[in-house]
Amino acid sequence: MSLLRGSAARWLGYRLGLRAPDTQLTLAERDCLRRHAGGRHRLVEIGVMHGATTALLRAAMHPDGVVTGIDPHPNGRLGVSFERWIARREVARHLRGRAVLLRQWSYQASTTWRSPIDFLFVDGDHSREGLARDWTDWSPFVVPGGVAALHDSRTVPWRPDLDSVAYTQEVILRDPRFRLLEEVDSLTMLERVREATDP
Repeated sequence: MSLLRGSAARWLGYRLGLRAPDTQLTLAERDCLRRHAGGRHRLVEIGVMHGATTALLRAAMHPDGVVTGIDPHPNGRLGVSFERWIARREVARHLRGRAVLLRQWSYQASTTWRSPIDFLFVDGDHSREGLARDWTDWSPFVVPGGVAALHDSRTVPWRPDLDSVAYTQEVILRDPRFRLLEEVDSLTMLERVREATDP
């Protein structure tokens, strides 16, 4: 019976239609992402988990768009990643455009990434060092007029601040390449306003 705990139990519940894919985003945050991702062509999500947000982005993007979800989805005790199984099925429920799930750490994926991005959602490593690396690696790919969304980047009453909150407030909100668009719960939405080659 111990095999039906944790990730395996979530997978079974999901497959039987007894539970939805897990997400840590509030309804307001999901609505905000949906609005800003609408009609976008090249979307990247860092931190896929069960693919609930990846599926949301795929459903909202341009019909010819591509959403790329990046997550290492490590194998569990049974030698598989039930999170990845859920994510693949969840993303496949939507047929708009194309979805790619890269099974890598975001810093690994960034070393070979070459495409411009018009919507970036950062929801991976919430440590100060993790967010700093993701911001350094991925923000240059966001095109002018593109959007960068940061989860767990604002103080919310239902949990203590993560390190990503301080880094967002102290560093990212002062980045001259971006301007603040909207803040919803723990979500910060930014628009790219300067070219990548600008100082």
